Amino acid sequence: MNCPFKKRWERRKEARPQELLAAALDLFVERGYSATRLDDVAARAGVSKGTLYLYFANKEELFKAVVRENMVPVLGEAEDTVENFEGSTADLFREIILGWWERIGSTKLSGIAKLMMAESSNFPEVAQFYFEEVISRGNAMIVSMLERGIKRGEFRSIDVNQAMNVVCAPMLMLMMWKHSFNACRVDPLQPEAYLNSFIDLLLNGLLSDRSAIPQ
Repeated sequence: MNCPFKKRWERRKEARPQELLAAALDLFVERGYSATRLDDVAARAGVSKGTLYLYFANKEELFKAVVRENMVPVLGEAEDTVENFEGSTADLFREIILGWWERIGSTKLSGIAKLMMAESSNFPEVAQFYFEEVISRGNAMIVSMLERGIKRGEFRSIDVNQAMNVVCAPMLMLMMWKHSFNACRVDPLQPEAYLNSFIDLLLNGLLSDRSAIPQ
């Protein structure tokens, strides 16, 4: 005879890692890395601390799992888009930047970027992990888009590594603003308008006549 309680228990057990990761993401964003305690993660997920340890050895491993479960797949999808995109590089930039905001920037995942900027110096192993798994791949993706535009004759020849830093900075600033001044309702930014202005400046510059650019 099948036992419905056993089936519910099995479903609950299978769901626990996801519940723990969801609770951990909430707390990491709300409190930061240092102030997040495993006891609180377990409590928010509705399990004992001992149960949490069945899946994650420590807070660092839990944080890594949060990043790998939530951010790395989105980055992989963006990399696939860059590799297979058939339109212009300008359209590709728009798709990647606006897609980044939709999938990362507008969600609680953007709080992970603030966490890393605030606490990376105190947790170098965590910072190294985040750099290797997220930042370096994101940087390489942007460089590949710039090189694509240059190769196709759509962009002028530039220092792609320095340009990559310039492209990343406004997107980081928007996430920082979202989790600081916007949270306090001080001069709130409108993300879509901000990103459209950024894309326009990135692709078209400021000068009305590009031939007038001083050498």
